[in-house]
Amino acid sequence: MSKRDFYEVLGCQKGAGADELKKAYRKLAMQYHPDRNQGDKAAEQKFKEINEAYDVLKDEQKRAAYDRFGHAAFEGGRGGAGAGPGAAGFDFGSGFADIFDEMFGEFMGRGGRGGQANTRGADLRYNLEISLEDAFKGATTTVRVPTSVLCDNCGGSGAEKGTQPINCPTCNGAGKVRAQQGFFTIERTCPGCGGAGRVIKDPCRNCGGQGRVRKEKTLQVNIPAGVEDGTRIRLAGEGEAGLRGGSPGDLYIFLAIAPHRFFQRDGANLQCRVPIPMTTAALGGTIEVPTIDGSRAKINVPAGTQTGHQFRLKGKGMSVLRSPARGDLYIQVVVETPVNLTKKQQDLLKEFEKAGEDGHHPESEGFFAKVKELWADLKD
Repeated sequence: MSKRDFYEVLGCQKGAGADELKKAYRKLAMQYHPDRNQGDKAAEQKFKEINEAYDVLKDEQKRAAYDRFGHAAFEGGRGGAGAGPGAAGFDFGSGFADIFDEMFGEFMGRGGRGGQANTRGADLRYNLEISLEDAFKGATTTVRVPTSVLCDNCGGSGAEKGTQPINCPTCNGAGKVRAQQGFFTIERTCPGCGGAGRVIKDPCRNCGGQGRVRKEKTLQVNIPAGVEDGTRIRLAGEGEAGLRGGSPGDLYIFLAIAPHRFFQRDGANLQCRVPIPMTTAALGGTIEVPTIDGSRAKINVPAGTQTGHQFRLKGKGMSVLRSPARGDLYIQVVVETPVNLTKKQQDLLKEFEKAGEDGHHPESEGFFAKVKELWADLKD
């Protein structure tokens, strides 16, 4: 008896897309499944036929071969299309397994199939504030982290010293159990052992069978030079101990850089606002400013310097992570107006004002000249 066309079996056109094929197969598989048609040999044969058709058409390479050569492409078992109508026994087939996984994968739990529960310890986060100086030069600091550590009494097994866990009586050590759900047989993680396959008959008195106890752990953290605010440092295996000997989690140190009294950071560069006396700004002079490495730097202030003028000190900024380079330090001056003047000082300034001529205050003179022009235009 010759085989029917695979597209005809699924009720689809030759150019049908993958989603259309899948939808058609799913509908037919549910309709002709043997559990719904017990004792119906015709339904069983029909199910095998649609399973074979979908197994070929869902695979791009097999489908291309079928479209070109038809059934001849898989004669003699070369195509691996699955059991034919005359094959003995019954097989769900990979096509039906795909649909089954899609429908019930979440219920069954992917992680439970291996017979082992996921007992890895949790990752931990620790927020650490450091100074800008430590971020510049790097540092080694000690942190205390409350966490779960391996139980010394049972060595992490969870069983009382001198005893061992036994096979779970619920699943007989398989870590999973089967349950009937309508016409499906469904595997799920064993509720008795959580998928581990073994249970503890005599729990450790020190940890209550957990294999771990709460404790404060003291750790050293190496902070490299050039770190920025928000940098994350991972300490592998320093998180919580795993349940009953499971692998430990990791510890993540999140760095926050405290505000500095002088400097503001901008990437690898530093900004510093420095007030200078009015006389220094007018006559010129030299000022000393601090640097992040603890030294001093001299700046020559030219006569007539205005507020907002910026001086660049090359290579006096922050360290760059994993690089010998350094950023720059930018000094922004603010001209300070004197306060609390004595009578003599006031008289001298008044005398200076009377003796003044145009051209000594170009910005203010230019501004008010424009204002006068504006007012004149408004009057006209």
